[in-house]
Amino acid sequence: MAACATAPSFDTPDASFKGRVNVVETPVVVPGTEVKLAGRDFKPGQEIRLTYGGAALSGKEPVVVGADGTFRTQFVVPADAPVGQHPVVVNASKPAAALIHTLKVSPDIPLSGEERFTLTSKPLVPGLYQAAYSAKNDVLFVTSAVGRPPVTQTQLVKVDPQTLAILANVTPPPAPAQPARDGQAPRDPGLYAVYGVAVDDVNGTVWVTNTRQSTVAVYRQSDLALLKQFDAGLVPHVRDVVVDEKQGKVYASAFGAPNIAVFDARTQAFVKNIEIKTTLAGGPGAGDRKFSPMSLELDPENHKLYTVSMSTDEAAVIDTRTDEVDKVFAIEGSKGASGVAFDPRTNRLLVASQGSDNLLIVDLASGKTLHDVKVGAGPLNVAKDSERGVAYVPNRGSGTVTVVNFDGEIVANLPGGTLPNHVTKAGKGTIYAINKARGNEDPNGDRITRITPR
Repeated sequence: MAACATAPSFDTPDASFKGRVNVVETPVVVPGTEVKLAGRDFKPGQEIRLTYGGAALSGKEPVVVGADGTFRTQFVVPADAPVGQHPVVVNASKPAAALIHTLKVSPDIPLSGEERFTLTSKPLVPGLYQAAYSAKNDVLFVTSAVGRPPVTQTQLVKVDPQTLAILANVTPPPAPAQPARDGQAPRDPGLYAVYGVAVDDVNGTVWVTNTRQSTVAVYRQSDLALLKQFDAGLVPHVRDVVVDEKQGKVYASAFGAPNIAVFDARTQAFVKNIEIKTTLAGGPGAGDRKFSPMSLELDPENHKLYTVSMSTDEAAVIDTRTDEVDKVFAIEGSKGASGVAFDPRTNRLLVASQGSDNLLIVDLASGKTLHDVKVGAGPLNVAKDSERGVAYVPNRGSGTVTVVNFDGEIVANLPGGTLPNHVTKAGKGTIYAINKARGNEDPNGDRITRITPR
């Protein structure tokens, strides 16, 4: 049989192809955005064409890779493009190669409802990360850490919740030296930078996570004196920490392992690890993925601890009396689960997911998602106000804090400054939002904002 006249001619494939692409200049892509795509590690002279669903994206003529193995091209996302993750095919020829770039199109939610809240904002220190409120002492504790290892600028800050003035701060001690690699000089260890934070009003302490050193530390609330620095490596890539004052326990999530670490709040001793097994284990597409716990939410009255896994998009429920896992279940509609809160009045779990740009409201009894609310780009965390029936979601990419009721309706979308990172609830419905900065001269970065319903 004769070959089809329209069949493509094959050339020698590029067996060593290592090309990569990423979106540049536009951190958040919404419908109607012009997307600029940059490629690197391609072969000089290769011709690049972008397609989506078989249709050309970047014009009829190919983009030619430069002598340095890079290229740039652009296209416009249709104004009616649905929110979600879209596969853009990057086709190379001369020699032939291809890859798929997942383009996330985020919701474009306008600001609204600001007249229903009083927002008071003030800059604190560089590198803000999380905040926790002490009801007993009416004071906030805020963590900060600047840059990547070795982190040399980090503080635990005590803040007046009314004036937002800094009352005291402390710099953590130096971290242990890192071993030399391949004959190189030992690396600068930096400081025991602080990230996650929780207060213990029974014992008058503040617990923090030292994510870069994979451990935790304990400070005294009154004078910020360091009481206990646990050894590096105890809790792999530890993220969040919560205190169960009723049980006298502290829990820390180990994003680098499928574990929740348990500590004795009074003796400040490590007790055990709670292993969380993914429901994907052995199933189709499971691969070697493990449950990677992110945010933690404590329900002390019902003796439950909740967490979500960013790597497997599951939720886990832990019995804090036995420190055993009650159940693990998949979260419908989630991609990149990060934040979690629980409303005991409705028995609903609230899950903020970075990859799917949504807040999911889940019926805990059935595990079914009741509402899928698109809130903005890159929601990281969530804090609930059960008395008013609303949740607050900081959207890192969109620069907003979205207020959603438990029926899945957006009641406000508030300005959150640059890179909103965390929200925490204080008394009488007050929420404190933390955001980070984009560079040293960012006037809207590294601020704490008090959000009070009117």
